[in-house]
Amino acid sequence: MPHIRIFLFVLLFLNCFSNLAVGQSEPVSESRINKLVKQAWNDFKDSNFEKSLITSRVALNYATAAKNNVLIAKSYKVIAGNYNELSEFDKAIFFYNKGLYYANKTNNDSLKYSLNNNIGNIYCFEKKQFDKGINYYKKSIAYSLKTNDISQVYFTNVNIAWAYFDIGRFREGYPYLKFVGNNIEKYGDESTEIIVYMLNGMYANFIDADDAANSYFLKAIAAGKNSDEQSDLSYAHLEYSKFLTKIKNYKEAYKHLVLFNEITEELYNQEKLKKASIAGFNLELDEYKRQIDKIENEKTSQSQSLKKSRIIVILFILISFILLFLIVTLIKNIGFKKKHNLELLQAKEIAEEASVLKTQFISTISHELRTPLYGVVGITNMLLEEHKELSQSQHLSALKFSARYLLSLVNDILQINKIEENKVVLENLTFNISDEISMIKNSLSFLSQKNNNKISVEIDEYIPEYLIGDKLRLAQILMNLVSNALKFTKDGEVEIIVKLDRIEGKFYYLDFLIKDNGVGIAAVDQNKIFEKFVQVGRKDEDYQGTGLGLSIVKRLLGLFGSTITLESDLGAGTSFSFVIPFEHDPLKTQKIIEDIEVDLTSSEIYKILIVEDNLINQLVTKKIIEKNNFICKVVDDGFGALAILEKEGFDLILMDINMPLMNGFETTKRIRLLGIKTPIVALTAFDKDEITDEAISSGMNDIIVKPFEPVKLFKILNYLITEAKNAG
Repeated sequence: MPHIRIFLFVLLFLNCFSNLAVGQSEPVSESRINKLVKQAWNDFKDSNFEKSLITSRVALNYATAAKNNVLIAKSYKVIAGNYNELSEFDKAIFFYNKGLYYANKTNNDSLKYSLNNNIGNIYCFEKKQFDKGINYYKKSIAYSLKTNDISQVYFTNVNIAWAYFDIGRFREGYPYLKFVGNNIEKYGDESTEIIVYMLNGMYANFIDADDAANSYFLKAIAAGKNSDEQSDLSYAHLEYSKFLTKIKNYKEAYKHLVLFNEITEELYNQEKLKKASIAGFNLELDEYKRQIDKIENEKTSQSQSLKKSRIIVILFILISFILLFLIVTLIKNIGFKKKHNLELLQAKEIAEEASVLKTQFISTISHELRTPLYGVVGITNMLLEEHKELSQSQHLSALKFSARYLLSLVNDILQINKIEENKVVLENLTFNISDEISMIKNSLSFLSQKNNNKISVEIDEYIPEYLIGDKLRLAQILMNLVSNALKFTKDGEVEIIVKLDRIEGKFYYLDFLIKDNGVGIAAVDQNKIFEKFVQVGRKDEDYQGTGLGLSIVKRLLGLFGSTITLESDLGAGTSFSFVIPFEHDPLKTQKIIEDIEVDLTSSEIYKILIVEDNLINQLVTKKIIEKNNFICKVVDDGFGALAILEKEGFDLILMDINMPLMNGFETTKRIRLLGIKTPIVALTAFDKDEITDEAISSGMNDIIVKPFEPVKLFKILNYLITEAKNAG
């Protein structure tokens, strides 16, 4: 850049003299200026941004000299359009506003409409400042109505509806979509057909009219296949993918997401990147061109006296060639950098959108799996408590254990990235190793019977009765390894052997060995089996599974600071071994047991309100609450909660999050606006990390994730109710 400034100074200095050789120029007519504006606009439409910017700058200088506000505004509009196309959105807004300033000095309402509409487009769809953009759209509609151009009103209504729908404000956007629907036959065309069908699909999806939504999205995609508007077609695929994910048609959702990515990639082809990079450099030189034009206009009165100064003209030409050589060199360097920057920006945007969709998918699956598991765990507990004669039933105990294990497995599979980033924290619970392994053996009895296998257990007698550690993670490791051994063994035996390896202070290092005499694993495959989604030595008709089991085992052992060892031969069986330290501290064990076995009875009878739309979960939660002699009432949704709270008082409210009509956050906000200070606890299947910020900001006091331990629930209830009464 310093070299450019030096030569620019020389160039401008010489221009002060060389311009005198040109002669006094005549004023440029308005028709000539208008022709230049049209030429710049045509170059812009042909994606010749460099030429368009140069021509529009010349037109702007002439229009300014002529003091023609309409032509000044039009020139700024073309300049802004070029910057907008080159993704220089801040500069585009600046020049659109300059154009609007001059347009407002005229009576040209059509020009005012166009400028306001274009600014609205940038704020809504590029800057994501939707309220600001919609305000410009509404101004543009006012000017269209003045000119009685309903076709312009129609197109702007499409944009406003789309903007509102993009931020989930469907009810505000629907009147604009309704206007579009009423006028589509008269003013609609191929350029809006795809978008109108897509917006109707989005609104139908919002009101849960799934059949209508599906039909509209398919119409949008069909229209897009017969249109040149490939960008609009890509958005139709994206919104249809979101809808299919919502109705759990994940296979088709993924298919349309892939189509969206393919079209997006095609739109950003190399040719456009090349044009953008060249034009991008010209933006740096544009100010110099403007200064040169200004000097030419200001110094024309002196041009006659130096008309014959050949030496200065020749010198000017020579320096111009030198400057041109430097410019060409810089174009190559800057063009190369801009090209790669644009490619990186494109890749970043696609990756960010894919990440958002992945996060939404994981959150939805997590919630949908935890909700029925809450019912399974809760009803199993109810059976064990209400029918004491079943308390010794191995089947119910195995069912309860399997449900809890499945919950842990769901959490870890859906959050495997969390495990890899060491964000999973191990718990310290007291347990008996013999009881845990017996529970695993009983839970897998059906699988052992299927392949006519025997499970044998051998536990070192020197291992203490009670240990402290994360028994659920240990159970998950053993369940994966033992179930894997049972699947690949027929008419054989699976051994679970636990020996005391060594003692270091309070920590007992247990050596686990899971051994089978099944099919074995080939040496070439032994390094692959701990990778995600890998299954070896199997046929689809023989074995089932995700291929995640051993990958999860490896990562969970990493949390314990341990590694796994594999020994296997084809036809001779397989052995997995690992060592995990567990703490043995009788005093600490007793304290943990006392913390669990707390007295939850109370002389007072508390009144609890449950806000929950799932009937099974209503039953489970109500039974858990009433077991401790609490008074309990249940409502199906947020409106029901607001209605009953106007009539009755409660000591605490248990609030579900994912409810129809009005979710738990919105319900809590409205309760707080009524001045009700009753403690509110979110009882939800969402991951706690996902909703903590929103829960706190809405006015909730705590969060409990379903399924949960009843003892944890009552600890929180007693604490919050006591605290609220003391504060009162």
